[in-house]
Amino acid sequence: MTLSLDIANLTALYERGKTTPEATIEEIFARIGAKDVAPDWIALRDKESVLDSVRRAPRGPLYGIPFAVKDNIDVAGMPTTCGCPAFAYVAERSATVVERLEAAGAILIGKTNLDQFATGLNGTRSPYGIPANVFNADYISGGSSSGSAVVVAAGLVSFSLGTDTAGSGRVPAAFNNIVGLKPTKGIISTRGVVPACKSQDAVSIFALTVADAAKVAEAAVAFDKDDCFARADAPSFAVETAGRPLRIGIPNAPLSFFEDGEYQRLYHHTIDRLAGLGAEITPFNFAPFRDTAAMLYDGPWVAERLFAVDDMNDDDLHPVVRDIIHNGRNKSALATFESFYRLAEYRRAADAEWNRMDVMVLPTAGTTYKIADMLADPVRLNSNLGAYTNFVNLLDLSALAVPAGFREDGIPFGVTLIGRAFADGQLAAIGDALHRALDGAKLGATQAALSDAAPVAAKPAKKKTVEVAVVGAHLRGQPLNSQLTERDAIYRETARTAAGYRLYALPGTTPPKPGLVFEGTGPGAIEVEIWEMDEAAFGSFVALIPAPLGIGTLVLEGGRQVKGFLCESHAVRGAEDITEFGGWRAWLGRTAVA
Repeated sequence: MTLSLDIANLTALYERGKTTPEATIEEIFARIGAKDVAPDWIALRDKESVLDSVRRAPRGPLYGIPFAVKDNIDVAGMPTTCGCPAFAYVAERSATVVERLEAAGAILIGKTNLDQFATGLNGTRSPYGIPANVFNADYISGGSSSGSAVVVAAGLVSFSLGTDTAGSGRVPAAFNNIVGLKPTKGIISTRGVVPACKSQDAVSIFALTVADAAKVAEAAVAFDKDDCFARADAPSFAVETAGRPLRIGIPNAPLSFFEDGEYQRLYHHTIDRLAGLGAEITPFNFAPFRDTAAMLYDGPWVAERLFAVDDMNDDDLHPVVRDIIHNGRNKSALATFESFYRLAEYRRAADAEWNRMDVMVLPTAGTTYKIADMLADPVRLNSNLGAYTNFVNLLDLSALAVPAGFREDGIPFGVTLIGRAFADGQLAAIGDALHRALDGAKLGATQAALSDAAPVAAKPAKKKTVEVAVVGAHLRGQPLNSQLTERDAIYRETARTAAGYRLYALPGTTPPKPGLVFEGTGPGAIEVEIWEMDEAAFGSFVALIPAPLGIGTLVLEGGRQVKGFLCESHAVRGAEDITEFGGWRAWLGRTAVA
């Protein structure tokens, strides 16, 4: 039986001693050699280097799991081309997301082909060749993350990273019968990713199953202070059961399938499957989402694409990519602000529709095309592919693309579950159930059965929680820490405040307590502990806090904001300024020594 590379299977085999990561790498290179490197890969690591990485890999949750990255994502020591040889440079440091995955034990195999500068949804815009659909080489693979999707679907790696600005992490997933997770913007770092539209970019995950995509996301999602678009308020990634009854939104007006009756039929079958799973099917007004989608390439965001390529020679750019990007030069400041105002109006209208539903389900794409047809009409047909994907990042939504059947000619069809920001974990639970409702589903283009792969491990939906920064007597090991632990609060991390804060030793307090005050002149960097507790417990905790202390909003290094202890300014008059010690624990230690 052919080795399935789904993460749960490999991990189980390693744990039982049935195979080793080294044997998996040997198998992968044999498969790549049989299929050939081009056009799916742009750069492949030397096998001996990969095996050396296995020997040095941490035994984390992704230990020995092979993966690939789209070649607009930096890997230390490897060229980053963005599908443009003239642009190529050798990265000195890997992207944050790559560092996190390797720290979890994952093994990088190589870098994959893409629509040049991540501009396109079809996969035909690269001088390195055209990755074809794994089920029919006459058809497009989808882009811009074409190679990343193909190598997963073909069983060459367990998962891969793409990027998704307009649908590039979803359309290739649909066309190749795999899962594409487009996370909420800012929860996976984009530091080390060459931007397409920097304000709208997201790193995406391709995998054989929803469970695998979730496993990768658990390792990849983290706040990165070096990423200016990172979301400090983002929760950790966790698969959660959705509330009941689950309201699934479908458009209240007919969608365009561009004369593809098979895709239309498969979409309606998907709706029937969701109803069979107990979901409440709810019509909603798709107009504000549709109108937002039209703005992505007609609005000022196309000018953002100039950021990475403005100094490139036109002759070095793919002709279609060049024309699209150059259109950004025609966007005026006035038109830009007009678009921002219109987007705000669409967002308000879209927010009203979310009151009707928990999740919307759309075809990932209304149809697909043969490579020859795409090359003959590259702009119009590509635009059709983004009809149901382009709006997602502009409206700050989460999305998960899952397989949903095949046309009679064997071409895959997929749907996308779309939720509000930070609904990623709930989408995973729904998406896994929907994927598994398909009869006889296989993993990508392999013969491995979905039914043999592990399902997602969903937890009950989390209660609302509050992060609280404590600075003194509530620290671990201090006299009042029990007020946190008896409320089941969880210690999350040790952090430091931003500049402007000063710390004082308050006189006459029992037990001894410090007072943290924002005066605007302090150097900051005061050590605090971040604890997370249930929102209901937070109220009873606050009720215990005596004056002059209270709970306010603290700003941490990097700009992240949390609730935390602050002191009324009058109480520190005459108190000892202990800011120089950098924290209460350090001050206690110094006084103990003295």
